[in-house]
Amino acid sequence: MPHKIETRPEAQILRILSYNVQVGIKTSRPHQYLTGSWRHVLPCAKRLGNLDLAAQVMKDFDIVGVQEVDAGSLRSNFINLTEYLAERGNFPYWHHQINRRFGRLAQHSNGLLSHFHPAEVRDLRLPGLIPGRQAILARYDSGGDTLAVIVVHLALSRRARLMQMDYLADIVNSFPHAIIMGDMNCRHDSKEMQHLIRLTRLHEPIKDLHTFPSWRPQHNIDHILVTSELTVSKAKELEHFGSDHLPMMMEVRLPEGMEFHRYQRSKPVKLNDYLQNHDDFSGL
Repeated sequence: MPHKIETRPEAQILRILSYNVQVGIKTSRPHQYLTGSWRHVLPCAKRLGNLDLAAQVMKDFDIVGVQEVDAGSLRSNFINLTEYLAERGNFPYWHHQINRRFGRLAQHSNGLLSHFHPAEVRDLRLPGLIPGRQAILARYDSGGDTLAVIVVHLALSRRARLMQMDYLADIVNSFPHAIIMGDMNCRHDSKEMQHLIRLTRLHEPIKDLHTFPSWRPQHNIDHILVTSELTVSKAKELEHFGSDHLPMMMEVRLPEGMEFHRYQRSKPVKLNDYLQNHDDFSGL
């Protein structure tokens, strides 16, 4: 929408990225799902190197949502991969949520990396046929206005996704501005995606960005949707072959009067711990 951009040159551009990193497993052929399946339960020497490259892609973005990370188990050498990406990408703030716990073998998680300080971050328990899936909600306040950023990794079952879309629609509709991003396991023209769009002010500016599989993208199952008051100036998939998904980026022009500032920290901090101990952010 170029005319909107021209009439609001002072508005801030928010750069966001969504990436299913597949726990740092590089997949470039279908047969590697079988031959490389052991990497989902055992340590792999190349995992952190793949994530180092992913962090270099992420570091230029303001807010990043990641799916299929690990919170610290045998397969990740007991390293929290969201925290690792925050450190390598120079993000001051990070948050993770564990969706599936398999003891010391695996801790399936979603993550949020942010250069901006949210006023609130919380986990949303999603409905579904199999319990455990969650979404991350980060609330950013500025100038009396609010932006909600939601990171999701939705269910494989269409029935479960429809329930999850209903739930997410209520969350989105409770905020003046919202962005929802992640691996939604469905196409833009699917019944459940259209259901979410009908219930909300969300839209997807570019509908045919194919991110899966990364070596031959044919499916648009990763999405970034924004509410109608947010103007999108750019959206595309990025060529980075460190997963079986490609990362997706978007540049969003914020409403007039809404502005966020980047913070610097010598070491990234887990958001929940920080928010619980700091009621006043004016000194940041």
